[in-house]
Amino acid sequence: MNQIPMTLRGAEKLRKELDYLKNIRRPEIIKSIVDAREHGDLKENSEYHIAREQQGFCEGRIREIEAKLSNAQIIDVTKLTPSNRVVFGSTVSIEKLNTNEQHKYRIVGDDEANFKQSLISINSPIARGLIGKEEGNLVTVTTPGGEVEYKILKVEYL
Repeated sequence: MNQIPMTLRGAEKLRKELDYLKNIRRPEIIKSIVDAREHGDLKENSEYHIAREQQGFCEGRIREIEAKLSNAQIIDVTKLTPSNRVVFGSTVSIEKLNTNEQHKYRIVGDDEANFKQSLISINSPIARGLIGKEEGNLVTVTTPGGEVEYKILKVEYL
């Protein structure tokens, strides 16, 4: 399986979720199943079926997180030699040329992306257009809404 790029923060967030699922959520679900079994006939016991469904989702998420972490290429951007080049994990200030709107984005892994928090996926059109470019470069990004031109104002390694 290919390596999955992930920031240090993203990996820590997944580890915390994994710890919660294994040590808190899984035992809660097991207790729910045990309690539901005590109510008798399992065929018509909705509490039992709900708990089993929750168990399936929980175990699936545990496997998914473990797979991602085992294939993660964890990048600590603070340990990279600073340059003006846009790389995975860097924070980029850009200006949309036709509107003069300025935005600041951090390029992160798919699991970490949250547009409302200005965290964009490495696989997003904007990030793909910015990777490898430098401060001052003009970049044309093909988006679902058409081509958009940006100017890279600043690259930070936070």
